[in-house]
Amino acid sequence: MGQLGQFLPFLLMFVVIYFFMIRPQQKKIKQEKEFEAGLKVGDKIITKSGFHGKIAELAETSVVIETMSGKLKIERSAISLELTAALNKKA
Repeated sequence: MGQLGQFLPFLLMFVVIYFFMIRPQQKKIKQEKEFEAGLKVGDKIITKSGFHGKIAELAETSVVIETMSGKLKIERSAISLELTAALNKKA
């Protein structure tokens, strides 16, 4: 019981860190990957830098969006899940 008693606080600390920090982050990353994979031509999106647009073309890792000032080529990872969901919720 002596050695287990010494490691018990470290074990509990690791469990708390896992459930409050690591697991939610992994869940968010998985959700963002599913969102990126589900994009299709014609979807209205908002980038993480604040650009609003509609998807015109899709490539493996990039997207061409139409904005009011023209077309922009951006990475899929630059599209904001939260802002796009809020935009589509309003419409």
